[in-house]
Amino acid sequence: MRGSNRDLIKSWIDEGALGKLMKRLLSVIAVLVCVHIANADENYITIDDFEKGLSPRWEAKEFKGRTRYSVIETKDGRALKAESNAKASALIYKYNYSLKEYPILTWRWKVENTLRKGDETRKEGDDYAARIYVIFPHWLPPLTKSINYIWANKLPKGQHVPNPFYSKAVMVAVESGDENVGKWIPERRNVYEDYRSAFGEEPPQVGGIAIMTDTDNTLSTAEALYKDIKVGYKNGEEK
Repeated sequence: MRGSNRDLIKSWIDEGALGKLMKRLLSVIAVLVCVHIANADENYITIDDFEKGLSPRWEAKEFKGRTRYSVIETKDGRALKAESNAKASALIYKYNYSLKEYPILTWRWKVENTLRKGDETRKEGDDYAARIYVIFPHWLPPLTKSINYIWANKLPKGQHVPNPFYSKAVMVAVESGDENVGKWIPERRNVYEDYRSAFGEEPPQVGGIAIMTDTDNTLSTAEALYKDIKVGYKNGEEK
């Protein structure tokens, strides 16, 4: 997404573009103003299930053109549809919480295709039909970190790699390839454990969650659906 691929918290560091790096990272931190979510039940907080449309808490962030996001009716209820044609923009949900309190992130998603030119290890291949970020802002923008849960193009399921543009963004392949294309897939991640595995330290406060379908680097097209994004207790039962 950013720069050439414009990750929400990675910036283009090529060509000595420190100014671009700081500007873009500062713009992300600026929108990650800490707010608290009030719709918690005993075990889970629903970020958005999209049944009432797109919550106004989602803010669009454009990097190269605009991915089209819209809430549509499906046989499984309403869902967020993302359509990208050589574009890169994200939706950011601003809030903060502790992973010690709510370590689990769950969601459902479906993609209509993966990206033939996509490659998680190369800048020119850093596009994904679907991804969900958990963002950990830092007052010094270059130290901001994120975990990107991706529907990988080539990276095997279960593996993770640093983003080719920004090493403090770690890409985790929760799905990979075409095996489950066209199917609703439920996901459940222990973000607390994923952070410790990726960065080797205790996680700071979460500062936001983002959704993005982007195809600007590969100049391709992608379509995805997202639904039922929640955070919860380790042993909680999803409501």
